[in-house]
Amino acid sequence: MAGADYMAWVNLIWGTDMGDTRHTRVLIIGSGPAGYTAAIYAARAMVEPLLIQGIQPGGQLTITTEVENWPGDTEVQGPDLMVRMESHARAMGAEVISDHVSALDLSRRPFTATADSGTTYTADAVILATGAQARWLGLPSEEKFKGFGVSACATCDGFFYRGKEVVVIGGGNTAVEEALFLTNFATKVTLIHRRDELRAEKVLQHRLFHHPKVEIVWDHIVEEVLGTEDPLGVTGARVMNVKSGELRKIACDGFFVAIGHAPASELVADQLELHHGKYVKVTPGSTHTSVPGVFAAGDLTDHIYRQAVTSAGMGCMAALDAERWLAEQPS
Repeated sequence: MAGADYMAWVNLIWGTDMGDTRHTRVLIIGSGPAGYTAAIYAARAMVEPLLIQGIQPGGQLTITTEVENWPGDTEVQGPDLMVRMESHARAMGAEVISDHVSALDLSRRPFTATADSGTTYTADAVILATGAQARWLGLPSEEKFKGFGVSACATCDGFFYRGKEVVVIGGGNTAVEEALFLTNFATKVTLIHRRDELRAEKVLQHRLFHHPKVEIVWDHIVEEVLGTEDPLGVTGARVMNVKSGELRKIACDGFFVAIGHAPASELVADQLELHHGKYVKVTPGSTHTSVPGVFAAGDLTDHIYRQAVTSAGMGCMAALDAERWLAEQPS
């Protein structure tokens, strides 16, 4: 593709011209419940926020099916909820842009964000709502079969295992929710946990223990994901009993890792104060970070609750904090 044609293609995809610089009073990075709620409140405050969605517009809720704890909805599909939030933010006047911030400079104001589209965004205040990412086991075999039987998203890939057997790794809410979801497709779901009890909520444990398609393998860790070379695909897992050291194989067609998430704080790792495993630290009772004019909300800051409703609440706080902070700055 010729240079001019390539540039035209990029501009078409991103909806902007490469090399543009845009300024906004409030730049919101991230588009989960925290980001969209911040956009709604900031727009209502007439600060004309600009929200950059990131690689996964809508965040983790876009890979969640049944949400039963969102106030006002007995049950709602995660992707539908995020579509509604985005529409609400736009209706309030927030500008929502499909782009991804690859670099962020918080050393001086206005703050500067560089995006994959080539656009540079400058802002008087920044609200970080980049959320969290799935954790992996770190096995070479896991990496080898990613996308070929190994997944961290049951709602994304569960359909491909209709009529097959799968394993789920983990013992918290994420693992139990993924396992229960996979029973809609798989003939058998084996949950492998390194301890002899789960950390998940009791109501979820009850559902899991009483599901006829579920088997739980206690006190085991995964040593290796097993599979074929041609075609590349998962056939099982080699697991070890942590008490006896005994090895065994568990046959499966799909291998789902559900051991939690890590905060997506890479953009600010060397610029903001972090704690509790790289979560962005905020002043208690607020969303103020260690850099004045920079605010953080949602799973990026929350190592305790990590719920959609608490993320949305923090998004509201961040917008109000940013509005008040801007009002205090000299003209």
